[in-house]
Amino acid sequence: MVFKRLLGSLGVGGPTVDTVLAPGAAAPGSTLAGQIRLTGGSGDFDVEHLALELVARVETEDSGTGGDGHGGVVFDRFVVGGGFRLTAGAEHTVPFSVPLPWETPVTELYGQGLGVALGVRTELSVAGARDKGDLDPLAVAPLPAQEAVLEAFGRLGFGFRSADLEYGRIGGTGQRLPFYQEIELTPAPRYAHAVDEIEVTFLAAPDGMEVILEAGRRHGHDALTRFTVAHEGLHHHDWNALVDGWVRQLVEHRAAYGAHPAYDPAYDHGYDGGHDHGYEGGDRSGPGVGTAVAAGAAGLAVGVAGGLVAAEVVDEVGDFFEDDEDDEDDEEGEEGEEGED
Repeated sequence: MVFKRLLGSLGVGGPTVDTVLAPGAAAPGSTLAGQIRLTGGSGDFDVEHLALELVARVETEDSGTGGDGHGGVVFDRFVVGGGFRLTAGAEHTVPFSVPLPWETPVTELYGQGLGVALGVRTELSVAGARDKGDLDPLAVAPLPAQEAVLEAFGRLGFGFRSADLEYGRIGGTGQRLPFYQEIELTPAPRYAHAVDEIEVTFLAAPDGMEVILEAGRRHGHDALTRFTVAHEGLHHHDWNALVDGWVRQLVEHRAAYGAHPAYDPAYDHGYDGGHDHGYEGGDRSGPGVGTAVAAGAAGLAVGVAGGLVAAEVVDEVGDFFEDDEDDEDDEEGEEGEEGED
């Protein structure tokens, strides 16, 4: 995406930048590759550094109103170049290849967007002035283990309802990012009497993946369990039986303490014998705001999230990128006013 307003503090004729990502969706823990293409302005500029920021649209609790809001959270940053002179009108290309965090959220399933907004922002520092460009959308597909779990949920009769990013931490896990993703599923008919929804969170790492499941009803306490799976040997598992066993344990756990007011998070069925110790930070229960997906009858129920993203979700995701651009414009305007003073 070209941003000609770059380095407006240098006046008209500054350099422009076009960041081009490699085609196709990336995956958590994989390499994000692309090119930063610079075009010189009306004069020569010394490029001190080029950096990339990974930005996510994350839901946060508004402390002023007690309600929910959302904002951009930078969850990784890489310096990918710099230390060269960009002469007037010259073209210069900087290739990059950076590692995505293993906990990078999934934005699509089988090519269908889930209503989660991730972006890549390019920062250029020239002659002591620093400016950031627009957000380029970043598409991320699930890891094979994540896909296997979601496919099993679909074959068991669960449906896809929404996906969002929640600010906060899930205690007792190996979570590294300051937020986590929730994929909310409607219950299969056999479990509809017991739960209104099941929320799935994946916390991937190089050696495996934690799967946190939460079940809740509109009236009553939520229940949470944690499981772990390895990235290797996926074909050795009967995923339908494995995931159905997870759900049965989750439902039984909920029934075991649902009548008691105390929340009992220390309930773990991890493959590797791990332990879950509850939450830190954000509220882990309840559906997110503004990421509902109108899943069709096929949807996740046959292992394919083939629904259509609701119009309001498309608007909100689009607004996230537009609002980011407006914020950058406002910052530049303020800097210009300060310069005039």
